[in-house]
Amino acid sequence: MLPEVGAAKAALREHVVARRRARSAAERTAATAAATTALLRGLAGVRVIAAFAPDETEPGHGRLPAAYTQLGARILLPVVPADGRELRWAVDTGRLAPGRFGLLEPVGPRLGPTAIGTADVVVVPALAVARDGARLGRGGGYYDRALRHVRADAALVAVVFDDELFDELPVEEHDQRVTAVVTPSGGWQAL
Repeated sequence: MLPEVGAAKAALREHVVARRRARSAAERTAATAAATTALLRGLAGVRVIAAFAPDETEPGHGRLPAAYTQLGARILLPVVPADGRELRWAVDTGRLAPGRFGLLEPVGPRLGPTAIGTADVVVVPALAVARDGARLGRGGGYYDRALRHVRADAALVAVVFDDELFDELPVEEHDQRVTAVVTPSGGWQAL
């Protein structure tokens, strides 16, 4: 990793996280409603979705993954292992419990890291997305590792606030790009 790229990503992460924490509850609620509606429209007809349960600062918090039940699809949610950095997966049964790092994860049998390969669409967490599909994650590399197991024809979608869609982002060789982004005012946008 080039030191300047790593430093630029770290600074941008800090900025975006601070801005997310400063958003009002009303702004988060409105963004969640709009983004959830657009995401569900874009996912119509999909049979298997790999997604995640957004934390309180992310668009979709409090509505996703429960809203996916309207789609009649099989929903896979990530499980962060107690050690190691490769996500496991579990089928969402509607029951979530805090896991590693306090992230909500499904209760029930665990699937291996390659289970994500059955997904038609993967909804990935992001702090920011660029118009060329570059995605800024939280920096742990969990999703970059997981996305190696995704089918070549699967859509990769990130959900971010309107001001988190950038013209460009700092990237490294290992960073996995998304094929679409959902924002509250822009809806589903192919990249």
